[in-house]
Amino acid sequence: MMTPVVSSATCGGMASGVERYTIRLEGIRFRGRHGVSEAERYLLQDFVVDLEVELPVPLLPDSDERRAVYDYDGLASLVVEEGTENSYKLLETLARRVLERVLRDSPALSATVRLRKFGPPTTASVDTVSVMLSGHR
Repeated sequence: MMTPVVSSATCGGMASGVERYTIRLEGIRFRGRHGVSEAERYLLQDFVVDLEVELPVPLLPDSDERRAVYDYDGLASLVVEEGTENSYKLLETLARRVLERVLRDSPALSATVRLRKFGPPTTASVDTVSVMLSGHR
């Protein structure tokens, strides 16, 4: 289970002194049918997303109870749903759809999505290609 990353100068009594509340999920994996060619869309391919969201500071829990924290599993599920339920030709389009979905379906004030594809069809040998997009409400 991924733990939230809280960015703040001090985090004394949980919310006291906190200026930003950030959650980062790294390595959200899914298999999808994305690519320009029919062959790329025919075979399932591996994709990995790193997601960082800034949440409103009032969402930072005052207690040490799981029920009090924002459900970051829900963020991962949004990414996987968008990557597996639809098919896109361009990585840029998929990354944009993930970003739009996170901003629409979560309380995120801003988000950054980094989408990686392994073994892209290129003339030169390339291990991965990635696209990174950021946006805010």
